[in-house]
Amino acid sequence: MSSEVLSLRALNRALLDRQMLLCRTPLPDAATLPDAATRTEPGIETPAERVAETRAERVIETVEHLIGLQAQAPFPPYYGLWSRLDGFRPDDLAELILDRRVVRIALMRGTIHLVSARDCLLLRPLLQPVLDRSLNVVFGAQLAGMDLVALAAAGRLLVDEKPMTFSELGARLAETWPDHPPAALAQAVRALVPLVQVPPRAVWGAAGRAAHTSAESWLGRPLERDPPLEPLVIRYLAAFGPATVRDIHAWCHLPGLREAAERLRPGLRTFRDEHSNELLDLPDAARPDPARPAPVRLVAEFDNLLLSHADRTRVISEQNRRRLYTRNGIFPGTVLVDGFVLGIWRITRSRGAVTLTFEMFESISKRDRDAVALEGERLLAFATAASLVHDIRFEPIT
Repeated sequence: MSSEVLSLRALNRALLDRQMLLCRTPLPDAATLPDAATRTEPGIETPAERVAETRAERVIETVEHLIGLQAQAPFPPYYGLWSRLDGFRPDDLAELILDRRVVRIALMRGTIHLVSARDCLLLRPLLQPVLDRSLNVVFGAQLAGMDLVALAAAGRLLVDEKPMTFSELGARLAETWPDHPPAALAQAVRALVPLVQVPPRAVWGAAGRAAHTSAESWLGRPLERDPPLEPLVIRYLAAFGPATVRDIHAWCHLPGLREAAERLRPGLRTFRDEHSNELLDLPDAARPDPARPAPVRLVAEFDNLLLSHADRTRVISEQNRRRLYTRNGIFPGTVLVDGFVLGIWRITRSRGAVTLTFEMFESISKRDRDAVALEGERLLAFATAASLVHDIRFEPIT
C-alpha cells in the first residue's frame, strides 16, 4: 500500500475538479457571432448551427463524464449542468431530451438517472444485477411463483405499443395476473425491461406524467451485450476519485467491484486517506493543490456529488450530512463554501415573484455571504423569468 497520504482537503479539491465545480467549462454562444457570419449557401451548415451542435456535444460530454446525473425529480439535472457549465441554458438539455440524445432510466443504486443515449445502452445491462436484487428484496414475496420471463415479455409489448405510467401498466398486467398486486407487476417490468421515461416528462417548461417505453424502442438500437465492469471503475475514478472500493460500491451497488479493481491495480495509483484506507486513482488524474481556493457553488437537489462515496466527509461533515436527511425524504440543493456543504437552498414561487432561500448551517463571513447571494442571483436569472420579482433570503427553510 502506498505511504502517500491525501488529506481531506486534497480529496475535496480533487473531487470538485473532477466534478467540474472548481472551474466551470464554458459553452460556445452563437449570439456572439456577427450577423454576416451566419449567412451561407443553401444546404450548408451555418456557423450558428455549428455552434449549436458544439454546445449539444459538450453538454452530452459533460453528462457522460459525470456518468449521468441523478434525476429522481424531473429538473435537478438542469441545475446540475448549470452549476458546471458556464452559459448553460435550459433549452440545451430540453432539446437533447426531445431529440432522444439523452434519456432518463433507472441505473445506479436503482434510481433514475439522466444519461446519454450511448450510456443508456451500455450502463443498463451492467446495472441489471442491482435491479434484480432490489426487485427480489422489495417485491419478491408478492411475485412468488410468477414466470418473470413471461411477465417481462408482456410488459415490453405493452409499453412498446404505447408509453405507459406504472399505474396504467400495472392495471393492464393485472388483467393477466390478477392474483398479484398491480404495483408489484409494474415494478417487476421496470427491473426486467430497460424502461426510459419519455417526453414531455422532464422537459423544461412542460409538464408530463412519468410514461415509459423500452430503451430499444425509443433509441432504435439494442443494449450492449455483456459489457465489462472494469471501464466503469475507470470512469468512476475519473469523475469521483481518488476513492476506496467501498466508495465505488456506494455509488453503484454492483457486485464484483473488488475483483475488478484488483485486475486494474497494475495500471492504477494508490494513496491512503487520513484514516489509512487505501484509495485508488488514475495515474494521470488531476489532484489540485489543497490550498487552491474553491468558489461558492450551488449544487442541485439529489446531486451525485453528495451521493457517490461511502465516506462523504470529503464534501460534507457527518453533522451536516445528518441535517440533510431530515427533510421528509427530499434531498435539498446544497451550498458549497470553500468546497464543503455549509447550507441548503430552495426556490419557491408565488404570483409574480420568486424567492430563493438560503439556510446556512453555521456562520460565514460577509465576503462568503455576498458570494452566496451573487451566485443566487445567477441561479434566479437562469431558472426564472426576468419579469418576476426576485427575492433572496437567508433564513431557516421549513
